[in-house]
Amino acid sequence: MSPHDDAPPAPSREGAPLVISVRSATGTGQTPLSAFDDALHAAGVGDLNLIPLSSVVPPSAEIRRGDHSPFAATHGDRLYCVLSVAHAELRGASAWAGIGWTHAGAEGGYFVEHHGGSKESVEELIRLTLTDMAKRRGIPLEEIHQEIVGVHCDDLPVCAVVVAAYEARGWGAAW
Repeated sequence: MSPHDDAPPAPSREGAPLVISVRSATGTGQTPLSAFDDALHAAGVGDLNLIPLSSVVPPSAEIRRGDHSPFAATHGDRLYCVLSVAHAELRGASAWAGIGWTHAGAEGGYFVEHHGGSKESVEELIRLTLTDMAKRRGIPLEEIHQEIVGVHCDDLPVCAVVVAAYEARGWGAAW
């Protein structure tokens, strides 16, 4: 039994806010999957089971970027996250991954994830998607934040990842 088996659910609005850690990294390997693993390891989430979320930021969540220390969890725990992944296998190709977000504190916000062959294309896709989402919901578009990372393939397969990590849970905890 891991110490996280009885972990409480995400903090309530009355408690400490949920901290979402936005991390980015690149990796290289002999196969695309190995490059993906290398990038996840560099982002500090390589020993966790990733469970993708649909990109809604809960109200009052705090978003922090740039931490690459290992995520506070036990080997094999579930990590709820928004994930962007890009691969390149051909010499001379580039892989860019990005997550963009808008967040209005107590009102919540949205993440979007995109990948492409250039930083500019990923930036544009993020901007266009968040613009459409705000328009569709009839809400003003707050400031757009982005975390984008890219890597160039020189020889071996490469991978770029951006992870917005919400929380980790042990397997003994209730779904």
